[in-house]
Amino acid sequence: MSEPGALPPPSEGARPGPLSGLLVADFSRILAGPYATMLLADLGAEVVKVEGPGGDDTRTWQPPVREGVSTYYLGVNRNKRSVALDLKDADDLAAARELARRADVVVENFKPGGLGRFGLDYDSVAATNPGVVYASISGFGSGPGGRALPGYDLIVQAISGLMSVTGDPDGEPYRAGVAVFDVMAGLHATIGVLSALNLRHETGRGQHVEVNLLSSALSGLVNQTSAFVAGGVVPFRMGNSHPSLFPYEPLPCSDGDLIITAGNDGQFRKLCEVLGLPDLVEDPRFRRNEDRTANREALRPLLVERLATRTKMEWFREIIGAGVPCGPINTIDQGVAFAEEIGLDPVVRVGEGDAAVPSVRNPIRFSDTAAAYRLPPPTVDEHGEEIRRWLAEPAGEEQP
Repeated sequence: MSEPGALPPPSEGARPGPLSGLLVADFSRILAGPYATMLLADLGAEVVKVEGPGGDDTRTWQPPVREGVSTYYLGVNRNKRSVALDLKDADDLAAARELARRADVVVENFKPGGLGRFGLDYDSVAATNPGVVYASISGFGSGPGGRALPGYDLIVQAISGLMSVTGDPDGEPYRAGVAVFDVMAGLHATIGVLSALNLRHETGRGQHVEVNLLSSALSGLVNQTSAFVAGGVVPFRMGNSHPSLFPYEPLPCSDGDLIITAGNDGQFRKLCEVLGLPDLVEDPRFRRNEDRTANREALRPLLVERLATRTKMEWFREIIGAGVPCGPINTIDQGVAFAEEIGLDPVVRVGEGDAAVPSVRNPIRFSDTAAAYRLPPPTVDEHGEEIRRWLAEPAGEEQP
């Protein structure tokens, strides 16, 4: 836990979260780091977001906006307090160093070594704060070959090979519709931080946790990278088809496509029963998954012919009712509405009254220590005065 004098709770009566009492100094910006620190904040950690005088880059990534503020920024910065510090200014740098000295966790995504010139690198911080868990997120690691490379998600989607397996077989490579490796790296950083904190309970010492987008990408490509490293097979674009399963893709109904994923022989048997095609189960071309995958071009038209007799929602209710995974291809608003329909309560409002900001619920659910939504995403330096005042006090004195 942080030493006495940590920031007081931002709201009265909030139920303590599982990370209550931890102080996180967030020197990150854009997505991977802010996403990681938001998850920690949701679970009770006190997160101080350190921004340059111009603020986090994503504040200007618009449209879309909500009341003039980028929704990109709003999506990953709730439950934090902002202080604007110019690290080239002596007083601001002293405040930044003191924050890092008091923190349980430091998260940064500067270029590897970039904070060294300010005395805010791991070695410098750990010299006065040996219990610190210091997480660095980069694009390509801190080694000599990758440290100078810019770490943008789209570049990593290209370099990792993701784009080579995304898109139509005869079309151009496509990026994913979200910065998927930034999000993965943020999740991996969170796992690393929590693991290091757990060890600190035993040893009293922190450590340096390093995550990079390319390693997260190669890990996150799972079966596709395994196909190469374990099987010597270089995956390729298959549109919406799966290299190892069929059916596992959109199939057309009378009014549009329905995703059907018969992931094993039992599910395929149930699918055939619902569709009224029992003979397909005994056809040697389709009996096992590997048979169906090898003979997908023969099986697909047989399924499509039957699916064309009804609408996608009619088939959805029938097929899902039989225990076979399937679903319509929704827009984002329809996806949120579906989550609401099944009781997941995906949207929370953060803040008070008309100023409350709608936000997507933290996906982790606890039986006892639920995530809390205490603070809306801050404006630049919104809490700067109170944070500077607190950092100027001798450690161990409570803030009034």
